Amino acid sequence: MDRRLDFCINGRFLAGPPAATYAVAEHLTRALALLTASSGDGEARRQIHVLAPRNARHAELGLPIELVGRRVGNVWEQMDLPRAAAGRILVNLASRSPFLLRQGLTMVHDAQVFTTPSSYSLAFRVTLKANIRLAGRRQLGLLTVSEFAKSELVGLRLAPAERVHVIPNGVDHVLRAPAQDDILPRLGLVKRGYALALANLMPHKNIPLLIRAFARPALAGMTLVLVGGAGREAFAAAGIIAGANVLFPGYVSDGEMRALQAHALAVCTPSLTEGFGMPPVEGLLLGTPAVIAPCGALPEVCGPGALQADPRDPAAWEAALLRLRDDKGLHDRLARDGQAFVARFTWQAAARRLLDVIDAVAPSGGKTGRRAP
Repeated sequence: MDRRLDFCINGRFLAGPPAATYAVAEHLTRALALLTASSGDGEARRQIHVLAPRNARHAELGLPIELVGRRVGNVWEQMDLPRAAAGRILVNLASRSPFLLRQGLTMVHDAQVFTTPSSYSLAFRVTLKANIRLAGRRQLGLLTVSEFAKSELVGLRLAPAERVHVIPNGVDHVLRAPAQDDILPRLGLVKRGYALALANLMPHKNIPLLIRAFARPALAGMTLVLVGGAGREAFAAAGIIAGANVLFPGYVSDGEMRALQAHALAVCTPSLTEGFGMPPVEGLLLGTPAVIAPCGALPEVCGPGALQADPRDPAAWEAALLRLRDDKGLHDRLARDGQAFVARFTWQAAARRLLDVIDAVAPSGGKTGRRAP
């Protein structure tokens, strides 16, 4: 690789509770380390540093991690991080960045804080909206994960199209953890006898639609598995009563999740909007068809591996699942075509694209750019 890489990565994703954006940041950082190491250019590798707060957890990222500053959280990100990054481009992969940053890029995974504000607390959406607006106005550019997400960011006038760069997520991380198939008998599941989705009460995720679909008589013999932190009690507290054929196993390990995805009849995503939509694409890579709402980036990233169903009509989801159950040819075709389609979504490809963007936006004469021959 003919690059001189002199930039740093905002390592706040190493300090805090699990979050989807933090997972993306970690996967992409690891891929970046592998990519630069494989170039045979040790100097290039040494020039990329992860700047993290003192409460960062230990992680083997393949890049040097510098613990900088005395603060943590938002205050660290706004005060200590800019000082530590001075003179270098700062890449922020988890939506937030220093408010006054200019020499930086920030990945904004979606525009949902603007388009579906009811999914977020007031404090969260006020601060994140301000952060995104400032990043789009002041920084070298925004990064995002799909053409749909880019169109929303541009449509909201958060940045002009030429300064919004699409870097699709990878999904090949699902191949790293061996499948723990023993979770199926432990949960009383049989292969292709259940549908899988994430347990989430955010309004735009639209999971109550699935619970209503599984209350219909034709799906009485099929199980809906909702994985994640929101359990039966949390849904009931929100006025959503799940039937006996809805299972809430809570959080599962990576290997257990791989097994659940690989052996499901379908991974279901009824979201009203998504900037990318990782779960159905992960399922497709493992050979499991998706049933999706025709919303957001879901059709873009699932391609020919998905059946689409009206996100307001439980009967449509019932019908789609019954088609997959009863038509093996359809099931196998969607699985085959979807798996081939999503093979493009690798973290190595994302890392290559990130390096290309950094090269393109680096100020002329700056420390980051292509080497002269």
